[in-house]
Amino acid sequence: MKSRASLALLLLLAGCAGGPHMMADTPVKIGKPYQVRGTTYSPSDDRSYDQTGIASFYGKEQRGTTANGEHFDGKRGGAAHRTLPLPSYVEVTALATGRRIIVRVNDRGPFVAGRIIDLSFASAQLLGITRAGTARVRVRRVFPDEATRRALRSGAPGALLSNVPTAAIDRADALAQAAPLGYHEDQIPPERTTPTP
Repeated sequence: MKSRASLALLLLLAGCAGGPHMMADTPVKIGKPYQVRGTTYSPSDDRSYDQTGIASFYGKEQRGTTANGEHFDGKRGGAAHRTLPLPSYVEVTALATGRRIIVRVNDRGPFVAGRIIDLSFASAQLLGITRAGTARVRVRRVFPDEATRRALRSGAPGALLSNVPTAAIDRADALAQAAPLGYHEDQIPPERTTPTP
């Protein structure tokens, strides 16, 4: 009970700091296959996604828009993934420390070999990887409750899960995976920084 109260307080404080703009979770975009630097990526609704690899992070700056059209701000939460739906949610675990956060995926990338997720600077800071620049992580698709999603949509850098038992997250995932999502098959721009020929 104490760990749930701690999580709720963290989400509340983070949500209040996020600013006035609340991002939307609909429509969810999967997108058609796209190509970056000669490699083709095929987005899909992989509800059991669970991979280990390298995480990196964006800078602190505010610039441009994410692949699903939201304003990019490195001081707010967010993450880039090559194929998961936009938006979707993932649990990111730093393997060296065991620190876990839930982040909202709203962009495409990273397009560097071996990297599986790009985090906003604020999300990487919460995970504790900004000093090293990259970190070995486990990225797992999750389906958080509405309070967590609301906090992340409002700009919270992430939901820190260090004190939350994994079993509680797994139970919430099992319930949420059965819920249908309304997908919108829009073409997703491949990368915010890729110039158009």
